[in-house]
Amino acid sequence: MVFGSIISSPRGSLSLQKIISLANVYLENASKSSDPEILLVLCHDAEVSLAQARKTAKNTEDKAMREGIATVYIGLGDLLDSQGHRNEAQAFYKKSEKWG
Repeated sequence: MVFGSIISSPRGSLSLQKIISLANVYLENASKSSDPEILLVLCHDAEVSLAQARKTAKNTEDKAMREGIATVYIGLGDLLDSQGHRNEAQAFYKKSEKWG
């Protein structure tokens, strides 16, 4: 891995809005992928971004940010459900309820 040893991930320095936007980019690209393996990798990347968003937004009262996180979780659930990953989809739906 070239980047891991030379450049640290700048994800930690992103604002909450940018982290949510990044998760949406991953989700959008996953929904466009015809390759099931790439789709799952992009969904995983979206989930990693959401984990960062959760840490950043843990104590936020900003309703728009909380709804943004919930929306990405729902999108992940919908996409995974459409691909036959129902258990994983249900887990994302449950996570969305905490943020919506």
